[in-house]
Amino acid sequence: MSMLRTPPSLRLALIVPYVILVVGLALAIGVLSYAAGSNAVSTVSSQLLMEVVGRISQAVDRHVVGSSAVLETAFPEGMPAPANIEDDFHELRNRFWVATAIHTNPNNYVYYGNEAGQGLGLFRHSDEEVELRMKLREDEHRAIYRITGIDGPLSFTRRENKLFDPRQRPWYSNGRTAAGHTWTSVYIDFGTLQLVATRARRVLTSDGGFAGVVATDLSLKALNDFVGKLEVSPNGVAFIIEPDGGLIASSASANVVSLPGGKHGRISAAASDHPLLKATYETLRQRIERREHEQLPRVFEFRDADNNLIHAAFDRIRDEAGLDWITVVAMPASDYLGGVIDNVRRTIALAALAVLVAIAIGLGIIGWVARDLRRLAAAAGRIGDGDLDTPVGLARRDEIGELARSFESMQVRLRTDRLTGLANREALVQQLTRRIENARGDRRQLRLGVLFIDLNRFKYINDSLGHDAGDRVLQATAERLRHSVRAENIVARYAGDEFVVLVDPIASREALEHVRQHLERVLAQPISIDAPGATDLTVGGAIGCALFPDDGDNPESLLRHADHAMYAHKQHSARAADTVVRFPQRP
Repeated sequence: MSMLRTPPSLRLALIVPYVILVVGLALAIGVLSYAAGSNAVSTVSSQLLMEVVGRISQAVDRHVVGSSAVLETAFPEGMPAPANIEDDFHELRNRFWVATAIHTNPNNYVYYGNEAGQGLGLFRHSDEEVELRMKLREDEHRAIYRITGIDGPLSFTRRENKLFDPRQRPWYSNGRTAAGHTWTSVYIDFGTLQLVATRARRVLTSDGGFAGVVATDLSLKALNDFVGKLEVSPNGVAFIIEPDGGLIASSASANVVSLPGGKHGRISAAASDHPLLKATYETLRQRIERREHEQLPRVFEFRDADNNLIHAAFDRIRDEAGLDWITVVAMPASDYLGGVIDNVRRTIALAALAVLVAIAIGLGIIGWVARDLRRLAAAAGRIGDGDLDTPVGLARRDEIGELARSFESMQVRLRTDRLTGLANREALVQQLTRRIENARGDRRQLRLGVLFIDLNRFKYINDSLGHDAGDRVLQATAERLRHSVRAENIVARYAGDEFVVLVDPIASREALEHVRQHLERVLAQPISIDAPGATDLTVGGAIGCALFPDDGDNPESLLRHADHAMYAHKQHSARAADTVVRFPQRP
């Protein structure tokens, strides 16, 4: 009698297809979840990378922008050099004093050397304390003096043991041959063991002949500290390099290394012991060599030696004096994809459990998950299009809700200034653009007001009381501005100690002027901060106004008009003090 196979039961026949379907759906959802998460991470990471590389570029620009003004103040363009430093000592000392007071951090040292081997330099220690370094004969060792106050007498300190000849220095050679301003290569200062760059310009005689070179040092320590504190991602890296790969600043490694014999040398990105930094530079070097004129900043992807996907962005900073630096940010995709992968695994596990408990409940859960994943994908698309205001709108408490809250948190970080909690520049421009479009479409011919604010004494507070005190002043000022305007108006931190207030709507220019005067009074009130040596501080601010559409019909023109008005107001309020300087007695 032949053995007959037992036919499958009806229950099994009904359950198996549904189990296969649910498992298939679960796998499909996992794939879709991973794809949506990957796309969202790619979009958000690109935004984050662009923001970080932009912040680094802005920091570099703020770091070097003052060097040109320092040289022009020390030796204005077209002003002939004296044949002998001693003949024009008082005027030189006055100009050097003013030059080092313009951008004390980092341009606190300006110096001049001429063809006769003479040299004069002024190094600022504080607002009132400076060090004067001078030699008046070719064979003379430099004398060091201390001065208190611009018209204070010279107090001899010491004379250097080593003979200093300015004509033998690299900055002098560079300045002699360059037609205008020029930068030296980045080098290590032997005293501080920090990286330094020097900006120089030649100075001519009254008949157009070469007389000497004026220069100012730019310490890169503050820039390295800024990059070192950047938080890109758990395993990300940010760095600044010269085109030949020499590290200027890095968040992952030092830029100076000790060499045998007690010497020190610079580190090249190609020789870095940080794998991600080195791999990013190797990829970037090829891109720079192939695409010299591509639009920057730019985001790109590559795979490292271990086949890990890396997201990166870079920008190139150049100026008319020959500065050529590259800012780079890179992070592994796994820093953000790890959460997406975990979420996919949990989704599949929940789907499998739903199969065992009830097919109907499992299918319902899958539909619920898929709907919210589509919302996450749509939110990621909006973020990619630059919409940072529309929330994801998922009030879930599971992993998808956690991912949604992460997206919303990213949106907040992208549009909020971290120090003050105000809107940042990008959020301000978006709001201003949106409100201008609304005003254009409104038949009531609504007007908008833009107030550009620059704090008056913030640099002094930063230099004298420290950056922590400066941060507290910025926070206190932001809080005052926020409570001094209507809730529907926008208060934003534009950059550094600059704020912008968007008044929408405003009836007239007179009404905008009334708001400006009110904010002036608010800023003039003393600020109490908890900082060593600080009492009630009076900061004050210069405020410029712009009115839409009278002064501009787009965000750029309105902000530019308000900025120019602010500077006009600041210059109008400035006072000049005449100074008298006595010629020093030789020790």
